[in-house]
Amino acid sequence: MADAPRPIAGPDELAAHVTALARAIDRDHPDGVTLVGVLKGCTLFLADLARAVTVPVRLDLLAVAPYDGASARTRVVKDLDRPVRDEDVVLVTGIVDTGFTADFLLRHLVANGPRRVRVCALADKRARRILPVRVDYAAIDAPDAFLVGYGLDYAGRYRNVVGLWEADGAALADDPDRYVDALYAREAG
Repeated sequence: MADAPRPIAGPDELAAHVTALARAIDRDHPDGVTLVGVLKGCTLFLADLARAVTVPVRLDLLAVAPYDGASARTRVVKDLDRPVRDEDVVLVTGIVDTGFTADFLLRHLVANGPRRVRVCALADKRARRILPVRVDYAAIDAPDAFLVGYGLDYAGRYRNVVGLWEADGAALADDPDRYVDALYAREAG
């Protein structure tokens, strides 16, 4: 894996998934929905999803200092800009894997009194799930691998890469720019 990233989903496949998710959100929330994105990994996915949803949408953003195993503590570093009491909320995130961050955010949102909270993930890594977090809408059933592109990054790199890619996390730890030529050359070609 260290020599070349592996494609998980190209732009056309991602667009089809976003459209399908938007239709499901429209169906489940005919009177409108508040999409709450989790920064920064959701940004491209959230923008595309919000444009594809046809019911009235309100947007808000959260940011967390995620569970890292060392501190065993997740905390909100950017909270909602407005109340979501009695609203249908969909938490939009780049990845749900262990479930620690998603569980924390679900509890945080529920404390704000919404009518309903659902979870929408670009990538659902069920193989890594420790906490029983339900993902209601998932674009990709992701492998237990490190993913970059379409908003997902390694140390701030690769967020704007077209498509979703599996990368070697150990190789990136050794050289964060390891895949720059491979992933960005694909876009130029």
